[in-house]
Amino acid sequence: MSRTIVVGLDGSPESLAAAEWAAREARRTDAPLRLVHAWLWHPYVYGPLAGVSVPAPAEDPQREWAERLPRETAARLVADHAGLSVTAERVAEQPVTALLAAAEDAELLVLGSRGLGGVAGFLTGSVAQAVVARSRTPIVLVRADAPAVEPAGHEEVVLGLDLEHTDASVIAFAFRAAAHRVTDLHVVHGWSLPPYYGYAGAVDAGVDEALFTEARGRLTEVLAPWREKFPAVEVREQAVVGGAGPHLVEASRNAALVVVGRRNRPSPVGGHVGPVTQAVLHHSTAPVAVIPHD
Repeated sequence: MSRTIVVGLDGSPESLAAAEWAAREARRTDAPLRLVHAWLWHPYVYGPLAGVSVPAPAEDPQREWAERLPRETAARLVADHAGLSVTAERVAEQPVTALLAAAEDAELLVLGSRGLGGVAGFLTGSVAQAVVARSRTPIVLVRADAPAVEPAGHEEVVLGLDLEHTDASVIAFAFRAAAHRVTDLHVVHGWSLPPYYGYAGAVDAGVDEALFTEARGRLTEVLAPWREKFPAVEVREQAVVGGAGPHLVEASRNAALVVVGRRNRPSPVGGHVGPVTQAVLHHSTAPVAVIPHD
């Protein structure tokens, strides 16, 4: 795997915001940037009333636009980010197929995500959803209303951590993101009460507190070696009862990036995105990094 950051480009406001976000990330991590525009040319079919076939025009505005888009976007990014290494290409494939192939040899894939604002939040779109569910490469989804310049505030990185399926790649991504941004890391872990809480009626408050203390202790234990590896990153731990989704969405309001994991689980109908990751994708106000893991 190379250190290249790949951006899926389709000319929409969200994909252009993704390209800008990726350019800043490439500068921050000293990585090359690759713009990929997947577009299949379908020439117009002309059927005159007389039934005589007429060839398609030699110049097609859509095809010309598809050729210009990656080239012009790359030129603008180079002009705005001195020293940035950018390559751009148009790939004659379906978007999902092209993006998954481009991501195979990349360190990160960045895609635009349609933001509806308000309660609706993210609407990732069919292409982004399909790529997120199937990619083995980390993906960042960026809304169209993402800041055009690097935020001046001390925005933290937020990590949603599942202690039942902990994976080092997810934790490492979040710590590196915080270290590169010289900011804090806010870790949110959602834990569930034992099944008997649902039918056994009232439970002793001391038992409840003991379970909560145990959950916090497990979270601290998992993060301890990472704190040692990244001593400059200030870590804030939060253990919450129930699903972590709503808490991650709330934390995204003051975040530079929200990091969540996605387990690689085979499915007869394609990849699977868990409920917490799905909730964050649909409602986060910050860019979301989805890290696939076994």
